[in-house]
Amino acid sequence: MDLSSELININRALAGSGINLRIEQRGRWLNLRGPLPCRKGTGPIKSQRISLQIEAEQQGLKEAERVLQLVNYQLQRGQFDWSQWTTKPELAQPRGIASGVKEALASFEATFFAEPHRRRSPAGSRTTWTSAYLPYLRRLACLANNKQQGFDASLLSETLASYADGSRSRQQCATALSALARHIELALPDDWRAEAGGYGLHRARFRQLPTDNQIIETVLRIPNPRWRLAYGLMATYGLRNHEVFFCDLSALAKGSDQVLRVLPNTKTGEHQVWPFHPNWVEHFELEQLGSNAQALPKVNVDLNHTTLQQVGRRVSEQFRRYELPLTPYNLRHAWAVRTIHIGLPDTVAARMMGHSVAIHTRTYHHWITRRDQQQAVDTALARKLS
Repeated sequence: MDLSSELININRALAGSGINLRIEQRGRWLNLRGPLPCRKGTGPIKSQRISLQIEAEQQGLKEAERVLQLVNYQLQRGQFDWSQWTTKPELAQPRGIASGVKEALASFEATFFAEPHRRRSPAGSRTTWTSAYLPYLRRLACLANNKQQGFDASLLSETLASYADGSRSRQQCATALSALARHIELALPDDWRAEAGGYGLHRARFRQLPTDNQIIETVLRIPNPRWRLAYGLMATYGLRNHEVFFCDLSALAKGSDQVLRVLPNTKTGEHQVWPFHPNWVEHFELEQLGSNAQALPKVNVDLNHTTLQQVGRRVSEQFRRYELPLTPYNLRHAWAVRTIHIGLPDTVAARMMGHSVAIHTRTYHHWITRRDQQQAVDTALARKLS
């Protein structure tokens, strides 16, 4: 279909509104063209194309306009990442996917990044989208394409059922699809919550968290002093991988209160966290970071050229390289369980970890239940003996 006249009008309107991107037709397909960042991460901005894999038709033209607005939004806020656009559109939608599904996913993505609280932390929002939403929306799109079906509750259920019962992926899929359903005002199946499963962190594999002694002994297996400091921060403060490199560490200086401030550009935004155990600040020699944050590993943290997810991946890779007998998230979970054992209120611990009380309670249900039951037993015994 020849869309020449429509494209002239659309591109003229874009120019009039100060947007430098344009929609162009090449054969059967529509592309975006305009000044974009260098694909290699460094270099001048120059005119380049983004292949949309959208057919040149009236409906496709409307979709291309929505995608252009999303790309322009990302460029304005420094969120543009070529890895999302190099070979396929953000949602990697198959070409034959039902148009209703394509429209819903494109609209959901644009709305997600336009939410005010996400604009305050663009790097965190991009990481959340890439890790917590995109994989599950891609699978939904593929299932819709395979069955050539539109949007309904059965498509959501089928996507959810494609993940193992009780797995973390299944729970995250349920969260992503629930948000999508709210966006398009689609009623979820009655048994959705029961089918969603959960983290299942109370299962046997999570009962084998490292002890404090094992955590202290493991640091001796790290030959690089910079990575020993990173390990010590995660063990002492329960930080996420990437948060190690996005903290105000000035409170670690001798005589300061040792309360870290996780910066606003992280996954869940700004929050404060206390050390548990406090004496580990000295044990892991973290005081030096109070005046010299450069003592940490040299990792690229320029969010114009990397993402929080990529920074976090560097930490996981280093743990594997040193063949450590635990993972970064073992340290985070061990910190959380430590706060439960010492009686820190769940609301306070959840705030320090940068997640909701609901997630905290669900994630650490086994240990919280044990603590509460033990407190009830201790109270009953004390009453009987008094």
